Amino acid sequence: MELKVIKASVEKGEGLGWGKSLLVPSIQEILKNDSQSVPERYIQEPKDRPLISQNLFDSLQVPVIDFSMLAQKDANEIRKLDLACKEWGFFQIINHGVREEITVNMKAAMAAFFELPFQEKSKCAKGANEIQGYGQNFVVSEKQKLDWCDMMFLKTFPHETRNFKFWPLTLPGFKEAVEEYSTEIRKVSNKIDANLSVLMGMDENGLKRKLGEFQQGIRMNYYPTCSRPDLVLGISPHSDGSLFTLLLQDDEINGLQIKHKEVWIDAKPIPNSLVVNIGDAIEILSNGMYKSIEHRAISNEKKPRMSIATFVMPGDEVQIGPLDSMVNEKHLPRSYRNIKYIDYIRQKFAMKMQGKAHTAIVKL
Repeated sequence: MELKVIKASVEKGEGLGWGKSLLVPSIQEILKNDSQSVPERYIQEPKDRPLISQNLFDSLQVPVIDFSMLAQKDANEIRKLDLACKEWGFFQIINHGVREEITVNMKAAMAAFFELPFQEKSKCAKGANEIQGYGQNFVVSEKQKLDWCDMMFLKTFPHETRNFKFWPLTLPGFKEAVEEYSTEIRKVSNKIDANLSVLMGMDENGLKRKLGEFQQGIRMNYYPTCSRPDLVLGISPHSDGSLFTLLLQDDEINGLQIKHKEVWIDAKPIPNSLVVNIGDAIEILSNGMYKSIEHRAISNEKKPRMSIATFVMPGDEVQIGPLDSMVNEKHLPRSYRNIKYIDYIRQKFAMKMQGKAHTAIVKL
């Protein structure tokens, strides 16, 4: 059986970039050849396999924040946000202001891309030294276990970071859907940034003054069905390197799990909501007050699942470290060293997804 590997041409690589990843087969193409077998490289070690049976912790729910109340500076909702960041590192937001039409169009555009023939999708393949485009990231060894997922990653803001050779521009409506969705999500992320600034002892513009213009990148995850979902992971456990991440989930299918007090909890979809999680950069800036949390994705045997993650990040050349407002030498001494964001990201992309291993790079 010939495995169709997502190949990248060397000439696409430009400079050092954020990192690189080894080429891997497309899961969609593997399934076209054999929908019942699971290749050995995708079978997780027994200790890492998900429990697909009934979740014993169904009563635990990821906190839900009413975004319209935050906009009104409701004190109770602000307290809920603070607790969600401290105790969970994850929350779902409702009434966020992004029209349903925009999220529906974004999901449809993503679905249309992954329905293209493999040869067409491969025209958007990642560069040899790039993380944008179609193909996996965080594959650093020929021996590491692989995730049961195909993906596409695109930088969307600032505009000059967009690289349209990785966009399927001939696919009707794709560019327009991504541009509209990324613009609306940016408005939501600006409000989250303002609230986090206040919670960390600054005014609403504190983080922007410290970090400058934020970057935005969108990862589209396609999780095909799997005959043995108990053996594989859609995405391995990891925390995000972003300031924070906004996830548009599939409204019908569970797949995202977060690690809460050493237990894996389902982040059950709420229609028309967004899941927000704290990233490594906020953990560092908050001096550990708000921690990034391990999360993973599981597969299922009934129906493919899609999700769209939007990462909000500092500029590459920005130094990140604990904010003065989050350091108290007597009660909250500095726990992280300063590091240029591009150096942190390059170290992160040089490793496989491995829980919270990345934040150990900057801990004192």
